[in-house]
Amino acid sequence: MTASRPVSPRSPRRRPGDYPPQESALARYKRELGWRAYAIPVLAVITVWLLVDIVAGGDKAQETVQGASPFEVQSSSQEGRRGAGPDPADSAPSDLIPSHLPPGGPFAQTGAGTFRVIGSPQEPVGKGTEKTLTYIIEVEDGVNTAVYGGDDAVAQMIDATLTDPRSWIADPRFRVHHVSPGDNPEMRIRLASVDTTQKTCGAEDFAIETSCRTSLGGNTVMINDSRWARGAVPFEGDLGSYRQYVINHEVGHGLGYASHVPCGGDGELAPVMMQQTIGLNNSELHKLAPEEVYPDDNATCRYNPWPYPTGVVTPENAQELK
Repeated sequence: MTASRPVSPRSPRRRPGDYPPQESALARYKRELGWRAYAIPVLAVITVWLLVDIVAGGDKAQETVQGASPFEVQSSSQEGRRGAGPDPADSAPSDLIPSHLPPGGPFAQTGAGTFRVIGSPQEPVGKGTEKTLTYIIEVEDGVNTAVYGGDDAVAQMIDATLTDPRSWIADPRFRVHHVSPGDNPEMRIRLASVDTTQKTCGAEDFAIETSCRTSLGGNTVMINDSRWARGAVPFEGDLGSYRQYVINHEVGHGLGYASHVPCGGDGELAPVMMQQTIGLNNSELHKLAPEEVYPDDNATCRYNPWPYPTGVVTPENAQELK
């Protein structure tokens, strides 16, 4: 019979065979690991808890992303919970007369009467089988374009409108070309103060803030800064569409469309050559200007900034130049 191997008093570690046969596995486990026998289960529990918390936290984070904008600060107080935001459909009808200037941002009432060129020349756009309209863009000194994003933003808006496939270039007869002042442009598109616009358009006694195209001193489009800043009541706060409209309308005059066009019927899109700044109802426009083309039929159109909203020219919507 082989005798058990004695344990060296200098060795802290014993082999399994050195323990008495009656000692349990748990006792041997504690004797073998010492303090670690208690630490390992604790660490295991902590690890499992952390994993569960991470998974649960990920689900909550996903709920936060789906339920709230990351740009909003959510209030936990009952007083801060106001429910849904305002719905325009619930607003009381506006008591503004359609021709009046709506509320909005600041604009220049007066300017210096001198102009600076803005933007940069672009490639021509459109087929131009009959006409290429060359133009430059200018802003009156004293008009603060910073509230619109600066001079470049104004120029880009005008360029983007005139080169849009729903604009005049949908008609293959037309091409537009933003050129430099030295290229002898046919048209000047100007953003000007209220007083300068009224003086240039011959509308000093006209109570309505309006824009115009004038041939005095050349083919010039005058865009009223008050309208660029505020838009028009019929456009129901859609400032971008109004700016597109006023550009297309006045440039349309410069292309040869001298006459205005009435609303074609209730609920239809308004023709771009309708005076949408003032109103969308034929009868209202008839009362303001009986000598104009608007019949007293009470037809009301929907606002529309484009000559060809679908980008398609048909014999019915392609009018001859007048």
